[in-house]
Amino acid sequence: MQTAPIKPLKPYFQVIDDVGEHIDWRAFFGNDNPVELDIGCGRGLFTFSAAERNPDVNYLGLEIDYREGRRAATRLLKREMPNARIIGGDCNIVLTKLIDKHSVQAAHVYFPDPWWKKRHHKRRLFTAEFTDILADVVQPEGHVHSWSDVAEYFDIIRDLMDSNEKFETQPAPTERDPEHDLDYQTSFERKKRKLGLPIYRGLWKRKPLA
Repeated sequence: MQTAPIKPLKPYFQVIDDVGEHIDWRAFFGNDNPVELDIGCGRGLFTFSAAERNPDVNYLGLEIDYREGRRAATRLLKREMPNARIIGGDCNIVLTKLIDKHSVQAAHVYFPDPWWKKRHHKRRLFTAEFTDILADVVQPEGHVHSWSDVAEYFDIIRDLMDSNEKFETQPAPTERDPEHDLDYQTSFERKKRKLGLPIYRGLWKRKPLA
């Protein structure tokens, strides 16, 4: 019995080597719409849902775990979504080497890995250097969104972002009741909220360039 051929995941999933030395947003997405990043997109629920809600905005998910990135891309492929893509690899390479400065209108960083053991804290994504990287890629008046279910890590994220003079702290988004099982910001939020655990939310706006 023959089985249907498996569709290739490109262009929905690509690795860093696929995209070359520079990403031109117009060439990458085929339009001039604004771009938002989903850093550490995991299975891609936010990338998918946001792209569906906002067809005039392009969304790029960045995921170091290729397996998770491919799962996210498969979701996009099934709907043939024109305004969402996933790149597998180290987000810091994409942010510092492959995209133009101040070329995205928002960066979303939801539930970054807390690296629980103290000796592993150095692997955490959020550092003072990372907040400066975000300031370099987000355009003036653009935003950084970050949520976590780990109070201690969120306190660190908030302190780092609040102390970066290039950002202005905004009121945190309020929690809302989902209308259905896919109406969560991410699959991780869904999992934690169903367990009754609190979610800590932060929002920061990029100040005008000096």
